[in-house]
Amino acid sequence: MSTHTNGKTNGATATLTRKDFMSDQEVRWCPGCGDYSILAQTQKVMPDLGVPREKIVFISGIGCSSRFPYYMNTYGFHTIHGRAPAIATGLKASRPDLMVWVITGDGDALSIGGNHLLHVLRRNVDVKIVMFNNRIYGLTKGQYSPTSELGKRVKSAPMGVPDHPLHPLSVAIGAEAAFVARTIDTDTRHLVATLERAAAHKGTAFIEVFQNCNIYNDGAFAYLTDREVHDDRVMTLEHGQPMLFGKERKRGLRLHNLDFEVVTVGENGITEADILRHDAHRLEPNLAFMLSRLDYPDFPVPIGVFRDIEKSTYDQTLEEQHAAALARHGEGDLDALFESGDTWVVEE
Repeated sequence: MSTHTNGKTNGATATLTRKDFMSDQEVRWCPGCGDYSILAQTQKVMPDLGVPREKIVFISGIGCSSRFPYYMNTYGFHTIHGRAPAIATGLKASRPDLMVWVITGDGDALSIGGNHLLHVLRRNVDVKIVMFNNRIYGLTKGQYSPTSELGKRVKSAPMGVPDHPLHPLSVAIGAEAAFVARTIDTDTRHLVATLERAAAHKGTAFIEVFQNCNIYNDGAFAYLTDREVHDDRVMTLEHGQPMLFGKERKRGLRLHNLDFEVVTVGENGITEADILRHDAHRLEPNLAFMLSRLDYPDFPVPIGVFRDIEKSTYDQTLEEQHAAALARHGEGDLDALFESGDTWVVEE
């Protein structure tokens, strides 16, 4: 079990474990929901981050995933539909000392919250966004969401979903997100590692988690997660490593005519040197964007960190501006400000 020494209590060192991050609230998700796995792995990661519980805040919008703050023994806000990024921005700007996490779903983040998500990403606010993608509205009983597949028959589209789905990572990369990753609820080791990478990143970190809704969209990702097919259909991205996949790791990606193609090492003179190597630190986002578009059956589905670059953060810039203003003008006087400039007194 992960442990972390976190401050002192009555002169003694307090060691935190996963249990310290479990609240006393009854977890109320449907039995078998993928949310349980994400919650468990998040609680497992927290002690290793070296951040006191009173310095951690979880903020959510509306949806099944948005119950998350109740189940974390930290500070938290259960806010309004789609607005968690805006509230997280305000909190981080006013309290830069806090570690802020946003928990959201594909409907909450990409539909009513789409505009707020775009701006927190482009501003590079130092918050960590975990988006549960089950390709359905679960809390409101099975309507199609912005990520539902074209033609899928659901309650709100009995003749098939008429919308073309969004690719969440493509949206994030297009908004110039500095850290973009994808993982799967059932791949717990990879999920933990991805959360750790996001926590270590300075700036907005966006994680898409493929998550199963076993009530309204059961098996949405079975074509990737089933043991018999997982190795041949999922490609794990590792910085600096060749983009290989398959049970024998013989198949891989290379660039051909400004597009990817799947080739096999050992066939037609192909060697590992021909396989494209992943560069998560590449400043230009074009290759990361291309990777975010890959899908089965033509290509493997990538998981891992697509993009991880450094750039100034919104909250850091605000801090610097605030410090410069204080150095130039001093603390200031609010009453004097109200009474300055174009003011007048209305007399009876």
